[in-house]
Amino acid sequence: MGFFYNAMDIIKIYNLFLENHTIFIDSRKIKGKGIFFAIKGENFNGNDFVDSALKAGATYCIVDEKKRANKKNIIYVKDTLKTLQNLAIHHRKQLSIPIIGITGSNGKTTSKELISQILKTEINCYSTKGNLNNHIGVPLSILEINSKHKIAVIEMGANHLKEINFLCNISKPTHGIITNIGSAHLQGFKNIDGVIKTKNELYEYIKRSKGLLFVNNEDELLKKLSSNIKRITYGLHGIYKGKPQENDECIEIKYKNQKIFSQLIGDFQFYNIMLAICVGEHFMINLNNIKKAIKNYLPKNNRSEIFKTKNNTIILDAYNANPSSMKAMIISFSKTKYMNKLCILGDMLELGNYSHEEHRNIIKIVNHLKLKVIFIGKQFLSVNKGAFENRVFFEDYLKNNQIKNHTILIKGSRSLNLEKLTKYL
Repeated sequence: MGFFYNAMDIIKIYNLFLENHTIFIDSRKIKGKGIFFAIKGENFNGNDFVDSALKAGATYCIVDEKKRANKKNIIYVKDTLKTLQNLAIHHRKQLSIPIIGITGSNGKTTSKELISQILKTEINCYSTKGNLNNHIGVPLSILEINSKHKIAVIEMGANHLKEINFLCNISKPTHGIITNIGSAHLQGFKNIDGVIKTKNELYEYIKRSKGLLFVNNEDELLKKLSSNIKRITYGLHGIYKGKPQENDECIEIKYKNQKIFSQLIGDFQFYNIMLAICVGEHFMINLNNIKKAIKNYLPKNNRSEIFKTKNNTIILDAYNANPSSMKAMIISFSKTKYMNKLCILGDMLELGNYSHEEHRNIIKIVNHLKLKVIFIGKQFLSVNKGAFENRVFFEDYLKNNQIKNHTILIKGSRSLNLEKLTKYL
């Protein structure tokens, strides 16, 4: 990916941005003045919605089809996406605040939320909204940072080589976090070495810019990759160290002779919480505020949510799934003291040539742990003929075979929409 850069265009558009502050890329979400960028995607062309954007209240529209620029408030550029990215780069140059860049195969969104909730107790902190963590989302996030913000946490996702480096050049993080490196998006990365190389682009950027890393002290790969970079460690050992405590449901940590409670499930969450504590301590947040923020953070958006229905207790972790996150959640679930445990597991997507092997490995794990399980999806079906081909078939099954008095773990890739099962459970 390269940037198209016309300094005059950017300065002109940036001045308009300073007047309007709000950027839109979806004409349906325009509510009042702002600048609409007509971005093109695989299945849409934003240039087709310029009239709709203006009717909805957009002050200006940025287009990359000359025929659309037929009004004074419609500005033509060669490439709207690259212009948006360049606008974000220009805006970032005007900001002197610390920016924490966070990436990883698993846990980056939960960690981002925990860190931002802690920082917000004492500092005006901006953090990435939702999953706006790609080549469009990161520029939009940077452009939402204003003069009132004193720090920002920017999430960066990737599914191919050099993407993290690209996002670093836009967001220019002063601090860096890789939560972990596992088997995710193997279809784009080809193999685990590609995943490692891409995630490490954040460390390499921080090294070049003489920034600071927060590193899991028990992760040998991350310790090796960060060995010659300024870093602060956390975990069971390290500069900031804690210890997980016995708890039937949610994670509890002993830190500095104090108990820190959370509403997170899964023993793997220990490191997400310790990371958040580490960052909070580094930025001198009062420990009582750190404790309160962790205790009050409630998972949402299908990420490790726990709730009760009329018939069952549900652990809903269906925002996404890859081999490392699936394995960690299953093993953690097996250790809980819940009665009548059941796993409903959906396909893990974007694994390319590794898909068959990785799905077979998950089946081996649940069999070894002697967990009761229902598999959903074509990938699991190719390995286990007892799997349901898709969620809809399983919904039909549930309508006639109600499950009661179970604790049910639901996990699978986003496109399966497994959260729709909960109304039948």
